[in-house]
Amino acid sequence: MNNRPNWHQYFMKMAFLIAERSTCLRRKVGALIIRDNQILSTGYNGAPKHIRHCSVTGCLREKLNVPSGERHELCRGVHAEQNAIVQAAVNGVSIANGSIYCTNQPCSICAKLLINSEIKTIYIANTYKDELAMEMLKEADIDMNLVDIDSRNLKRII
Repeated sequence: MNNRPNWHQYFMKMAFLIAERSTCLRRKVGALIIRDNQILSTGYNGAPKHIRHCSVTGCLREKLNVPSGERHELCRGVHAEQNAIVQAAVNGVSIANGSIYCTNQPCSICAKLLINSEIKTIYIANTYKDELAMEMLKEADIDMNLVDIDSRNLKRII
């Protein structure tokens, strides 16, 4: 029996490891951008560089009673997908025609960035209710798949 993880399991497990660096108090998210099975960039959610982490300041969204999935601008943190895109840009790495593995489904803001970054496929481990994100990704013809790292199954969402 082969216990070697397939590529989807391998990259999704890495995304979960990356999420462990997150300083978000509400949801730890990790992202990994690849092309041709080569890692191009990684990111996790947390405060911008040189800014105090939410673990120090407290969660602004909790203080303001902002429900999950609403008012993304009311947060000190940068999303994992955004940080992965920024890291690639800072290092001069094109992510065009790449794929992203993310522990959670992208929100509408991240979906717009992924569309304009020319990401072709999104792999997620957990869904997130954001109808606008789904609508835009479908219109942009970007595939999104749910990865089950335990069963090796892949389920196409859009």
